Amino acid sequence: MAAKPLFHSSAAFQKASDSPQISSAQFRSSEVEQTRFRSSSFSKCRRNPALRMKNSRDPMSLTQEIVDDKKKTAVLTESAPDLFSEMKHRFLSFKKEKYLADLERFKALAKAQAPKFMVIACADSRVCPSSVLGFEPGEAFVIRNVANLVPPYENGPTEVNAALEFAVNSLNVENILVVGHSCCGGIRALMSMEDETNSSSFLHNWVAVGKTARSNTKAAASLLGFDLQCKHCEKESINRSLLNLLTYPWIKDKVAGRQLVIHGGYYDFTNCSFEKWSLDHEEDDNSSVDNQYSTKNHELWS
Repeated sequence: MAAKPLFHSSAAFQKASDSPQISSAQFRSSEVEQTRFRSSSFSKCRRNPALRMKNSRDPMSLTQEIVDDKKKTAVLTESAPDLFSEMKHRFLSFKKEKYLADLERFKALAKAQAPKFMVIACADSRVCPSSVLGFEPGEAFVIRNVANLVPPYENGPTEVNAALEFAVNSLNVENILVVGHSCCGGIRALMSMEDETNSSSFLHNWVAVGKTARSNTKAAASLLGFDLQCKHCEKESINRSLLNLLTYPWIKDKVAGRQLVIHGGYYDFTNCSFEKWSLDHEEDDNSSVDNQYSTKNHELWS
């Protein structure tokens, strides 16, 4: 039997509208649509736990939140091409103005690299060594991490010491420069830690590498406010990282043989100044790397 049409003629519609009764066909159609909506919603909720929680609160709230989520997704989707469009423009500018303008140099770099510097800098987006210090491709082997920390040799394998091994033993860099900076969130997290904390936080477990710098800062700057203590620790942690570099046998040997020099740097982006110094470590069987160090060739660029 053919299904009854959902919409009736205007005359029939007028007649139906005059009566408060709802036809059985209309009622069945309404039931079918409601069943379909419930089935669809139930299926989506089974696939998405977040929707189950929302649906248990308020069906109307669920509908509104789904609409809002779709709007947010649409905004993100629309903005992403703009970001990559700008990135594409920058890349093509680099290709035209630098790569093609100095093609022979880049062809040579494609075959081998021989950087004079290894730079260990913070992952902070405001502290890009190539931008701040003007390194060109091929001039610096760079590794970045939270708070520009160097763990001691005995801590075992990390991304940092893997890079150190490659840079010093394979690339034969002549300088290692550890660059810290102002307003460092990693150092602030270090200074905010409790003395004995078993944390599941990757961040806390990483910045704990700088606990010696933290202890030294607490002892030397105990009368200062927290912000000034953090600033003190930003520089103290650089020197501790320089000393940690000397715990690596292949680094210590090259420093002693004057094949490698270790430097510290501090970039203050609040006033755009840069401090630079070198570690002055003299080999002495009676001295402790952990407790004795001095610096030389200190300069302030401002």
